[in-house]
Amino acid sequence: MKAKSFAAPSATQPLKYYEFERREPKDTDVELDIYYCGVCHSDLHTAHGDWGEVIYPCVPGHEIIGVVSRVGRAGKNFKPGDRVGVGCMVNSCGSCEACKHGYENSCFNGPTWTYSSKDPVDGTDTKGGYSTKIVVPEHFVLHLPESLDMAHAAPLLCAGITTFSPLRHWKVGKGMKVGIIGLGGLGHMAVKYAKAMGAEVWVITSSPKKAAAAKSYGAKGIIVSSSAEEMTNAAHTFDFLLDTIPKAHDVSPYLQLLNVHGTLCLVGPIEPMPGFHSGDVISGQKSIAGSGIGGIKETQEMLEYSAQHKILPEIEVILMQDINTAWHSLMEKQMAKRYVIDIRKSFAE
Repeated sequence: MKAKSFAAPSATQPLKYYEFERREPKDTDVELDIYYCGVCHSDLHTAHGDWGEVIYPCVPGHEIIGVVSRVGRAGKNFKPGDRVGVGCMVNSCGSCEACKHGYENSCFNGPTWTYSSKDPVDGTDTKGGYSTKIVVPEHFVLHLPESLDMAHAAPLLCAGITTFSPLRHWKVGKGMKVGIIGLGGLGHMAVKYAKAMGAEVWVITSSPKKAAAAKSYGAKGIIVSSSAEEMTNAAHTFDFLLDTIPKAHDVSPYLQLLNVHGTLCLVGPIEPMPGFHSGDVISGQKSIAGSGIGGIKETQEMLEYSAQHKILPEIEVILMQDINTAWHSLMEKQMAKRYVIDIRKSFAE
């Protein structure tokens, strides 16, 4: 079946209109018409070849919200007309220990990512949500709670689960002081979740101008990372730090903020990082950890939690025709919101 999209023709060219054939649904597949797709920093990194070899044209997009149009004969959990979501992955081996325990995102044989990954069904490269249709195995399709607005829900499929999962894993809650490093697309979601979980939340940022925004999302205040005085005054006070900075950076200054047994969790940078002095973690039995999205069960839990607590991202809805401008904006600065593409309006006949 024909799908309309925008794709990156190469690592250096802007995205442009592209048509391609989606495979027909198998017995356990779900086909959906895409209504909205969020724009993630990962889209840029992948399309630009920052994370390895890419097959072009590359159709990005892994924050997908749509409506089911067809269900395979063996489908059990969805029907045409259902509002659904698809996140960062569309398959996994299903048999390794990670998959069997619900951690498909950590599949030992490697998940099949929503775009620029090899589809085990037909061997082609996967193409993502900057398109009008997608076909996905039923297990990797998520029910969208009725109370969630479709456009606002799109970034939850990456930015939401990427921040929700580590906060839950490290049991963030009442009595804890939590720092969110960076107030971009990930950071502003982390503030909202940590606040809802009962923690005292602070934002660590290089920009003093972000204080008002941070407080509006639920933070008690900000710590300006470029201020030696503010960083010194905050030393040894945080139980948990979530680092959302999307590029390599020195973590040593942030380790000084951790209390005894504190944890610094990386979710932003997916690249080699500068080293640190082992004494910075040995003293105080501190930990440096990492987390990437979440399994399917946990992602569904995140959607239900977001609906229950009315947690939604700050968004700006754009047309696909404006995607190159949006990408340029993301490259120039970290924004405390997410762009969301209105797919149906973009490709209206």
